Amino acid sequence: MSASRMIIAENLTRTFGGGKTAAITAVDHLNIEVAEGEIFCLVGPDGAGKTTTMRLLTGLMDPTGGKAVVAGYDVSRNHDAVKDQIGYMAQRFGLYTDLTVAENMAFYADLFGIVGVERQELSARLLRMTRMEPFQTRPAGKLSGGMKQKLALMCTLLHKPRVLFLDEPTNGVDPVSRRDFWAILYQLVRDGLTVFVTTAYLDEAERANRVGFLHQGRLIQVDTPTGLKRNLPEALYAVTSVDHRQTRSALQREPGVLTVQPMGRDLHLFLDPAVTTPERLAQITPFQYQKIRPSLEDVFIALVRRQEVARAA
Repeated sequence: MSASRMIIAENLTRTFGGGKTAAITAVDHLNIEVAEGEIFCLVGPDGAGKTTTMRLLTGLMDPTGGKAVVAGYDVSRNHDAVKDQIGYMAQRFGLYTDLTVAENMAFYADLFGIVGVERQELSARLLRMTRMEPFQTRPAGKLSGGMKQKLALMCTLLHKPRVLFLDEPTNGVDPVSRRDFWAILYQLVRDGLTVFVTTAYLDEAERANRVGFLHQGRLIQVDTPTGLKRNLPEALYAVTSVDHRQTRSALQREPGVLTVQPMGRDLHLFLDPAVTTPERLAQITPFQYQKIRPSLEDVFIALVRRQEVARAA
């Protein structure tokens, strides 16, 4: 990666417990680099370590090992300098529900020391960008979920950060609002902002420049969405049969089958083409099949299953 690296994690590790209780490693020797002007999406299920990773990168939590560098500053040694360079939007952002949109923005502007003409111009720009101008007098408690996220984003951007950290910002938000939110992120990146976002939505991760898959605190793969799907060595087939449950049970026992998962009306079959073929498997249990291109959800399932098989071996 080029010299303009805005986020660097080197063997970043965080454990909890120990002593009388068994230690739990929430983030395990994480190595990540994010370039300036990039949208990097960290994906994983609940409990994978996404929020802990973000807290380590923003200085809200100290690492057990390794280090993080954000906007050129060591997070542990220069926390105040890092804080000036970043915006952090947690899953539960601290909006004041009894204050209006404009009053919430004014409150956060006061916290950041943004005053006078700068406050007026920046607030107007953010309201225009998010299309929230008509709702300035509405109490935050009466906004929809998507509008609350837009307001939280505006408050986070008031001090003009260089790096934006968003922890599952569209969780529970309707699809239209999610699309609008990402349109805003694209505009921010065009203006030079770097965005680090976590999500459990695999379809949403498709919109990022690069995606990192996190599982049990370990980063198991990083690439562009296209690269993740193109470079998967296993082959994916959509499978239909008379009895999906019986077909799945039979296929799961066969060598070379990585995973068989229900997906809509079909089964998605991942197999190692060096070990077996769908033609051979169809002789064991009858089914129809068609080779398909994997989605990011398919890729994540396959990568996790590959890890589980490797550990079992």
